[in-house]
Amino acid sequence: MRRWDDAESNDRVGKGSNVRGKRLCKLLIIFAILAMSVPAWAEEAAAPSPIDALKAELQGNINIVWTLVAAFLVFFMQAGFAMVETGFTRAKNSVNILMKNAYDFAIGTLAFFFIGFGLMFGKSNGLFGTTLFGLSGIEQAGGDWMWTFLIFQTVFAATAATIVSGAMAERTKFVSYLIYSGIISLFIYPIFGSWAWGSLGGQGTSGWLEKLGFHDFAGSTVVHSIGGWLALAGAIVLGPRIGKYGPDGKPRAIPGHNIPLAALGVFILWFGWFGFNPGSTTSGVGLAGYIAVTTNLGAAAGAVTALVTSWILLKKPDVGMALNGILAGLVAITAPCDGVSPIGAVIIGGVAGVLVVLSVLFIDFVLKIDDPVGAVSVHCVCGVWGTISYGLFSLTSGLFYGHGFKQLGTQLLGAGTAAAWAFGLGLILFFSLRKTIGLRVTDDEQLKGLDIGEHGNEAYAGFQVFTTA
Repeated sequence: MRRWDDAESNDRVGKGSNVRGKRLCKLLIIFAILAMSVPAWAEEAAAPSPIDALKAELQGNINIVWTLVAAFLVFFMQAGFAMVETGFTRAKNSVNILMKNAYDFAIGTLAFFFIGFGLMFGKSNGLFGTTLFGLSGIEQAGGDWMWTFLIFQTVFAATAATIVSGAMAERTKFVSYLIYSGIISLFIYPIFGSWAWGSLGGQGTSGWLEKLGFHDFAGSTVVHSIGGWLALAGAIVLGPRIGKYGPDGKPRAIPGHNIPLAALGVFILWFGWFGFNPGSTTSGVGLAGYIAVTTNLGAAAGAVTALVTSWILLKKPDVGMALNGILAGLVAITAPCDGVSPIGAVIIGGVAGVLVVLSVLFIDFVLKIDDPVGAVSVHCVCGVWGTISYGLFSLTSGLFYGHGFKQLGTQLLGAGTAAAWAFGLGLILFFSLRKTIGLRVTDDEQLKGLDIGEHGNEAYAGFQVFTTA
């Protein structure tokens, strides 16, 4: 065996250390390169795969299709409102009512497109939107989705304006109706809408009520009570129909001419509400099915309790009260439909059915305000109740589920703000029209019917009836 002397041994150890040192340097360089490459690899790994991108595109298209279908259902509600109002009023005013329901949508569409949509959903200055007028800048705001969102919100704005027609039926000038319908869609509805729903436009700004936690999923307040408060203001300023109240001040019944037509209108509205509430998800997700169930339960409960209440108070199961009970339940469940249990929906709709009967009688007999179709009771009273009910029955923030009074207080604030805004501006608007171009037709036109006086037409050819009441 060969032995190494110390010098040779040291020489070889030194050479080995140099080799190992060079290898270590190479390894450190490799590790450094790998470390610098990690962010790039992480970014590559985080990037969506083609399948994920396809899924996202498909979901986006589903959302657009579903929201458009819902918008078309809500648009069809215009026909429902027209049938309800026509059926609950007299034959001699049918053309006038049909014209109003057609033209509040036409005028409202243009007003909302040019001004209203921007005020409601444009980038806010704290009180209202200041962009998207005439959809200017839509490409930067959201592209294809914004076209869909516009048509969906347009049919909602038209609903708020249409509500007023029923309470002011059979004695309002057609030209005045066109003007105030346009103003509602142009200014009154969008401004309040921006306070409650402003962030839905995707411009990054929430309305002040939204920031406080106000909840109105599909519009018990934003749409229905705004329209209802305006209807109340209009009916007060306009005054009752000739013959509605006798010399003793007691109300007289003025029966509608076609109850089957009114019933058809209610069924159309019930059908359309499946676009109104589930469609407000604006996305094809499972929540839409849940909301359809709560919506239907609210309507059914309202129908039953209104029937029972009218049967007890009027000694007969009154058809008008029963039909309005369905609408009352639908209006009430509109705000809380996404956040209450099915049992909660039944209770909310059931209370609305009782309220609508009591409200119709109170407005008619005590306040002596002439509302031919019960629009104030259905949309204003039950819209307020539905908004408040979320503060009571919400599964996540309701008083009855142990979450305190905070949500209830916010809901009361929102409902009260809507009342002050819509009723206050409504009084100003209708008084201004009455003092300028006039709000009410002449007594002679009212007696002969607005169809002949305002339009020179009859709804039923050869069936012109001249009455004194």
